[in-house]
Amino acid sequence: MGMGRTITLSISLSLLFFFLVLFSGHNVEARPSFACDPKDSATKNLAFCKSNLPIPDRVRDFIGRLTLQEKVKLLVNGASAVPRLGVKGYEWWSEALHGVSDVGPGTKFGGDFPGATSFPQVITTAASFNASLWEEIGRVVSDEARAMYNGGMAGLTFWSPNVNIFRDPRWGRGQETPGEDPLLAGKYAASYVRGLQGTDGGDRLKVAACCKHYTAYDLDNWSGVDRFHFNAKVSKQDIVDTFDIPFRSCVMEGKVASVMCSYNQVNGVPACADPKLLRETVRGAWRLNGYIVSDCDSVGVFYDNQHYTTTPEEAAADAIKAGLDLDCGPFLAIHTENAVQRGLLKEDDINVALGNTVAVQMRLGMFDGEPSAQPYGNLGSKDVCTPVHQELALEAARQGIVLLKNHGLSLPLSPRRHRTVAVIGPNSDVTVTMIGNYAGVACGYTTPLQGIGKYTRTIHQQGCANVACANEALFGGAIDAARQADATILVMGLDQSIEAEFRDRAGLLLPGRQQELISKVAMASRGPTILVLMSGGPIDVSFAKNDPKIGAIVWAGYPGQAGGAAIADVLFGTHNPGGNLPMTWYPQEYLTNLPMTTMDMRSDPSRGYPGRTYRFYKGHVVYPFGHGMSYTNFVHTIADAPTVVSVPVNGHHHTNTTISSKVIRVTHARCSRLSISLHVDVRNAGSRDGTHTLLVYSSPPAGHWAPHKQLVAFEKVHVPARGQQRVSVKIHVCKYLSVVDRAGIRRIPMGEHALHIGDVRHSVSLQAATLGIIKS
Repeated sequence: MGMGRTITLSISLSLLFFFLVLFSGHNVEARPSFACDPKDSATKNLAFCKSNLPIPDRVRDFIGRLTLQEKVKLLVNGASAVPRLGVKGYEWWSEALHGVSDVGPGTKFGGDFPGATSFPQVITTAASFNASLWEEIGRVVSDEARAMYNGGMAGLTFWSPNVNIFRDPRWGRGQETPGEDPLLAGKYAASYVRGLQGTDGGDRLKVAACCKHYTAYDLDNWSGVDRFHFNAKVSKQDIVDTFDIPFRSCVMEGKVASVMCSYNQVNGVPACADPKLLRETVRGAWRLNGYIVSDCDSVGVFYDNQHYTTTPEEAAADAIKAGLDLDCGPFLAIHTENAVQRGLLKEDDINVALGNTVAVQMRLGMFDGEPSAQPYGNLGSKDVCTPVHQELALEAARQGIVLLKNHGLSLPLSPRRHRTVAVIGPNSDVTVTMIGNYAGVACGYTTPLQGIGKYTRTIHQQGCANVACANEALFGGAIDAARQADATILVMGLDQSIEAEFRDRAGLLLPGRQQELISKVAMASRGPTILVLMSGGPIDVSFAKNDPKIGAIVWAGYPGQAGGAAIADVLFGTHNPGGNLPMTWYPQEYLTNLPMTTMDMRSDPSRGYPGRTYRFYKGHVVYPFGHGMSYTNFVHTIADAPTVVSVPVNGHHHTNTTISSKVIRVTHARCSRLSISLHVDVRNAGSRDGTHTLLVYSSPPAGHWAPHKQLVAFEKVHVPARGQQRVSVKIHVCKYLSVVDRAGIRRIPMGEHALHIGDVRHSVSLQAATLGIIKS
């Protein structure tokens, strides 16, 4: 979603108006956000206020009492009050990407709520590959969100998470996502949403989450192309096979209450004006139970910037008829009534949109009177920034840190042997850098310098004034510190000045003269040199990977408020690292002649196109997707797995002449309970307890357009030193062993599927259960 902190010259007048409202005090005072106060004699007997009635009946009653003028003012994030019905104004826009945030005007900090727990940025948390952790973070964030709502400081509709695929390593917002793999992103989406919204059963919501930005949105501002003008030209194959998977999982498995459509066009049609995307797919095929919201002023953008319609009334009508229910921005409040008067839109269309938003508010209890008597009504300031919540932030950071290199067992360090450590680098003593973007006010910070200082004596030198590292003025002090110390820790990398919303990167190398500083310090260092990197996106650190003077490399992402403590715990071995990269780390030359605007996922050797992500790119990498080391050694053995699996077909066994092997269309297979069960023994052959991520990949027997391998399952397992754990893995055949053909049709290739678990390979032959063959 668009924060709008950077405004282009071509920005629409309505978007400009929106931000004038936003920054002119619109969010200075929290609005009361509950209706149907039992003390209000004028409303307590109205049907929409009777919580014992079915929500659809209450929604119909409420909308039936509104005038057209009142309705259009409820179509925007700053929804107006309806005083005669006892309904207060409501701000829909709040954010909770990795903790309650004040980025949106619906939430503010102060008074009894000076801050909230700030968890690691999503890309770091994704590196844990731990679905139960993601859900637990969501549960804690929603506890704090409800507490702030009860205290009048927040809404209940949070426009998070961001589940876009991290397609291009330069994307400034890749840090907000769960990475490049569709299965990983989809599992993260469903898990985090379940944590946020609650799993107590029924149709009630703890808070309402929102999966964004739908769809094929992964460019902000690159080489003169910005997100307000970008037309993503995407094949049906890539839409189904890659871009839509996290959103489908979010809606169908996570039961999310909202989906946000993106700024960009998809094949010439603005995402927020495309009925095929919104009405037919999200609402129809996936059966969204909730509302669809625009990215901020997307409707104004496709009128003013993209010139998709001739008049603003046509833009308003197109958006609502396509399935948009709520506009972040004022556009629909300004132009929808005229659209009805000009016959472009029916009032019934507005009723449908309002029905979807009001139903979510009622599921949240916002039409049930004062919240203290409702579920979660006892949550308050005592439930924010609790020791338990802050400990979870620390544990999440520990689990997300990835050990990339450990030459000669340079790590872990020992406080006994490394009594003095030089701590160097522009990110060595940072606070807000650790929480990334879309963050709130943290409960407190532990910087890397502070964390390391709890283990040993430190000598601190920045080496560079900031991550831009424009000159070598501070190099001398850093080099001297490395000469004096028993070990050297360089904390380098990026921050929001390099990668952020509306700021895509130009390349993958470290900024400025960081590489020069690292190499000179490593050369001078008296003891082992450890490189710690903060970043959201991958960095080409080939020089450090290949430098024997740099003993270890650790990636911390943006590790949240407790990031410094977590980094120190890993470096000194009180936590055994178990994180794995959720994205490929490419070399700088990967970007040669690779525009960010080219959306194709698959490689095309005929035009020198390398393909994107580990699923389709086969070239050289700095570190591969899934890479992550430990201080111990894990060994896999497949204890039990089938070699042949029958796929029952509804009377037909289809083939496709473009594929060398026979394939069955997923819609023709009997998919229910069609799973492959594996039992894998994971043995810890080392002397340290450790947590291991079991990554299961499949290589399908299909044509060159299929992924050469794809993640089909992952499990997290803790194994004590010299111990062994048996892990059960289930792979749903139709979901995860299928591939998508060029027409966007999902099919299951028959024949040998190679399953890869670490160095172990196991073949499973899929065989159709019927013999009749019909060409399709």
